[in-house]
Amino acid sequence: MMTPVPEFIPGLELSRILYEEAVRPILDEAYPGLQYAAARVGTGSEVLGFDTARSADHEWGPRLDLFLAPEEAADYGADLHELLGERLPKHVRGWPTHFIHGDPGDPVGLMELTDGLVNHRVPVNDVSAWLTDQLGLGTVSGEPTVGDWLAMPQQRLAEVTGGAVFHDGLGTLTEARRRLAWYPDEVWRYLLACQWQRISQEEAFVGRCAEVGDDLGSAVVAGRLVRDLMRLCLLLGRRYAPYDKWLGSAFGQLPVADALLPSLRGAVTATEYPAREQHLCEAYEVVAALQNDTRLAQYVDPTRRQYHSRPFQVLHAERFAQALAQTITDQTLRDLPLSGSVDQWTDNTDLLGQQRPVRAAINALR
Repeated sequence: MMTPVPEFIPGLELSRILYEEAVRPILDEAYPGLQYAAARVGTGSEVLGFDTARSADHEWGPRLDLFLAPEEAADYGADLHELLGERLPKHVRGWPTHFIHGDPGDPVGLMELTDGLVNHRVPVNDVSAWLTDQLGLGTVSGEPTVGDWLAMPQQRLAEVTGGAVFHDGLGTLTEARRRLAWYPDEVWRYLLACQWQRISQEEAFVGRCAEVGDDLGSAVVAGRLVRDLMRLCLLLGRRYAPYDKWLGSAFGQLPVADALLPSLRGAVTATEYPAREQHLCEAYEVVAALQNDTRLAQYVDPTRRQYHSRPFQVLHAERFAQALAQTITDQTLRDLPLSGSVDQWTDNTDLLGQQRPVRAAINALR
């Protein structure tokens, strides 16, 4: 007989229940007066608010992140982790708190009821060590440098600043999230300029591919441009872009999404070049007007135009890149090419997770 599947509860709510009904009472009794932070941050679709019942098949469930001061994390961390394994309830609202691995060597965690100790997902850390692991930052105090900002993937920034904090007796986690909530103004302008520059580099290729009979190539370039426009809209909306699984979901929450979705869908579904170009140009003009509305730079005509002497309709997006670049006063940013942050020149998941090569690449441009 199959065990009934519990009713789905959004992961952040499940984490809140785990904290309030289980973890907090244990901490209050065993460590009275202990200063700590309790949150659900880091990896996981629930941190971004995109989890569904499907998410329960791996690395989802009653989870929580505990943060102590560095000295107390070193002194109490292992004991606290063991105590929670002994005293946590076996399930929360029917969802097991015990996690196992699927196949040998598979790091993915799966929920399973147990009669013994709970192999829980309540890691104990300190904020500085956690930020080092997540973003390569070694401190929670002080503003990140330009190099720091350009080396931090937006997905990681979304994971650090998303989710929910249920208690913060230390204050350091809340302060770190405040500092990382969004880019400094000059860095934001630079990244916007770089995103427009990316679009300018390929907007004429949709027509050129079609002209030589490469309709598939034309469609592929159009898809890339649609993705870049979506990421540009998230930048304009001051929202970190998640990785591709959730990019469309995040974009769909923007106020401009309703106006843009018909054009973007049309561009990626068009089977002939003229329609593909028409839809892209419609989208260019909407996003260009959105850029002008920010008044971050001098007004730029947002209408489409011919690509030099060739019969392709484009925006000439480099005009927006140049207008934004002219507003940047930070000399470090002014000296950089318009190549942008790590997200703007790679989408390789394995590379984005490696802080050393990413920071080395950023430093090589300076």
